[in-house]
Amino acid sequence: MDKSSNSLNWFEIPTTDISRATDFYQTIFDITLEENNMEDAKMAFFPSEMGSGKATGSLVQSPNHTPSMEGSIVYLNANPSMDKILNKVEAAGGKIVVPKTSIGEHGYIAFMKDTEGNKVGIHSMN
Repeated sequence: MDKSSNSLNWFEIPTTDISRATDFYQTIFDITLEENNMEDAKMAFFPSEMGSGKATGSLVQSPNHTPSMEGSIVYLNANPSMDKILNKVEAAGGKIVVPKTSIGEHGYIAFMKDTEGNKVGIHSMN
């Protein structure tokens, strides 16, 4: 890894109920996740353009994935503004842990607890 490459190339958000988690993320982001099984893992992939060089990831339900409020935090892209997304979180079964907070010239962040018990960050410029 060097400064000319992405430091993140893939992320996985653990789930205990892939269907519930998929519904939650599809609802709050107004997207469609593509579901697939890989060996002992059930996965739901976030939208991506293969070969674009942009990082992406999936929801994963497997014996090796345990939801947590601790550890690494993934920040999902909420551009152009996170307000619409945050307004859907609680109705979709999640909880706002840290409300929209300015980080100066770098935009805004918020933390939510998803339906699986993960702390997930959200970032937008507005």
